[in-house]
Amino acid sequence: MANLSLRGLRKSYGTVDVLKGIDLEIADREFVCFLGPSGCGKSTLLRCIAGLEAMQSGELMIGGLRMNEVPPAERDLAMVFQNYALYPHMTVRKNLSFGLSLRRFSKAEIDSRIIEAARMLQLEALLERKPKQLSGGQRQRVAIGRAIVRNPRVFLFDEPLSNLDAALRENTRAELARLHKALQATMIYVTHDQVEAMTLADKVVVLNQGRIAQVGRPLELYHSPADLFVAGFIGTPRMNFLPAQALATLQALLQGLLPLELHGAAQTLGIRPEHIRLLAAEDSAAHIQARVHGVERLGAQSMVHLSAGPDQNLTVCVDGGQLVRSGDAVGLQFDLEHVHVFGADGRALPRRLSPAVQRALAQ
Repeated sequence: MANLSLRGLRKSYGTVDVLKGIDLEIADREFVCFLGPSGCGKSTLLRCIAGLEAMQSGELMIGGLRMNEVPPAERDLAMVFQNYALYPHMTVRKNLSFGLSLRRFSKAEIDSRIIEAARMLQLEALLERKPKQLSGGQRQRVAIGRAIVRNPRVFLFDEPLSNLDAALRENTRAELARLHKALQATMIYVTHDQVEAMTLADKVVVLNQGRIAQVGRPLELYHSPADLFVAGFIGTPRMNFLPAQALATLQALLQGLLPLELHGAAQTLGIRPEHIRLLAAEDSAAHIQARVHGVERLGAQSMVHLSAGPDQNLTVCVDGGQLVRSGDAVGLQFDLEHVHVFGADGRALPRRLSPAVQRALAQ
C-alpha cells in the first residue's frame, strides 16, 4: 500500500513560515495534484515528502509507516524534476540503468526494466543517444522513464512540463494519464497550471500562502469553490466578482439561492464568464446593463470584456459567431443556478444547487 498521511506538517526558512500546518490524506494509487500560485508552498511540500527538506514539525506516514527520520533513498519514492536532471555524458540507456546499478540489480533485471520503460514511453529508438541529442519532450520522457524503472511506491513530479511548449505539454499530459492507469501507482504532481491539474488529477489540493485552501475533485473545485481565492484561481478566464449591493435588481432572485438566515450575509457575488448571456440593451430579461470595451476573438469562442460601472469589470464568453463590437451597450443575464455567493470573510455561503449542478459535482 502506498497511501500517504500528512499531519500538522510545518516548514519555515528562518522567520518565514512556508507551510503552516498541512493535514492531508492521499489514497493508494491516487493521482493528486498540488496546485497554487508561485510561492504558495507546493514544491516545498513535495520536497518534504521526498525527504529533501526537513520538517519543523508534523508527521509523514507512507504505507502506515512513519517517515520523518527515514533518509530520502530509503523512502521508496521516485522524483521527476522540472529540469530533467539527466547525466549529460551518459546515453539514455545509461541514464535509465544508473540508479539500478547502484542498487546492485542484476543485468537481466536492469535490461528487463529498461525495455519495458522504453516501450511504455516510446524510447526504444533513442536508447543510445545522449541528452544533448534529444528534444525537450524526449528528455522529459527519459526523466520519467528513470523513475519508472525503479518501480517505486510513489511517483513525485515537480512541475515536469513547465519547460515544454504548448503542444508537447498536451501530448505529455496524455502520456502521464496513460502511465498512471497502466502503472496503478500513487502519483503526486506539483503544478501552477490549472489545466494540468484539472485534466490529470483524481484529487486536487489547492494551496494558498502555505495552507490548504480546498481539497476536492476537479469539477467539485470548479462548481463549488470554498472561498474567493479558489473561485478566482480555478477557471480560465477567471470568475467575475461583483459586490452584492451592486446588483440590486438581482436581490429578489438571489433569495431563492440562499437560506433565509443568510440573505443579509452576501458580500460578493461570483459568476463564470460562460454563465452570463449577452442580450440587447433594451431586453427586459437582462439583469444589469453594461458596455463593451474589448473583444478577443478566439475562433469558436469570443471573450467579451465589459464594464457594468466603476470598478465593475466583467468577462463574458460567447459563441465566436456572435456579433459584438467595442462600445456596444448590452444587457447581461445571469444563469442564477451558477451564481456563487461569498460572505464578508471570503468563504462561500451554502447555496441551493440545481439537479444539473449536483450531477456535475457527483462526477
